[in-house]
Amino acid sequence: MNNYKLTIQYDGGRYKGWQRLGEGESSIQGKIENVLSEMAGKEIEIIGSSRTDAGVHAFAQIANFKFSGNMTESEIKNYLNKYLPNDISVTEVGLVPERFHARYNAKDKTYIYKIWNESHTNPFMRKYSMHVEEKLNIVNMKKACQYFIGEHDFTTFSNAKSKKKSMVREIYSFDIEEIAGFIQIRVRGNGFLYNMVRKIVGTLIEVGLGKINAESIPSILDSKERNQAGFPAEPGGLYLEKIEF
Repeated sequence: MNNYKLTIQYDGGRYKGWQRLGEGESSIQGKIENVLSEMAGKEIEIIGSSRTDAGVHAFAQIANFKFSGNMTESEIKNYLNKYLPNDISVTEVGLVPERFHARYNAKDKTYIYKIWNESHTNPFMRKYSMHVEEKLNIVNMKKACQYFIGEHDFTTFSNAKSKKKSMVREIYSFDIEEIAGFIQIRVRGNGFLYNMVRKIVGTLIEVGLGKINAESIPSILDSKERNQAGFPAEPGGLYLEKIEF
């Protein structure tokens, strides 16, 4: 039985997220599994590295699956791209060791969030960024993002329902830059809770608008009260950029 690693790009706009939820639910995982199962002539299950939320995109999602057929990696890649919808693309297929697990072996993940920060809309990026008309204070946002770096309990910045799972995550780096009308936020960490990145970005936007003080971020984190965080930023501006193993 061979173990295959997939590198996947997708526009998440019309999907319920990465994770297969049930019959009739439109998910990235479900679409890929359906095509692989047709290819294999039996049910194939794939394991994804990151369970991106509804509407979130990916430049390089990683998944793995096991298959005993005699197709080459190139043939599997070509088959997938022939039958997948054109908003999902498999950019690489490779053989990996039998014990490779896309979720458990992931060491860190990087997400990017794009904000269009001009008074006018951007027709070409309206589905792939969040429009904030009022000019944001980048200096204050950069100051605020530094407080998130390190290991913290991120209960405040998650909508995760399980109380049994640890809410502790470590953020390794957090950067903000302005590029031709866009504010691009890049965050890298060992893992992220449900809605965590979007709620952090929403909080940073409120800092940029002067509604939250940058210096209050530590106390907001420590409160573990979800109503203390800012609103969750729109999903269309969020991209899974890369995963390291």
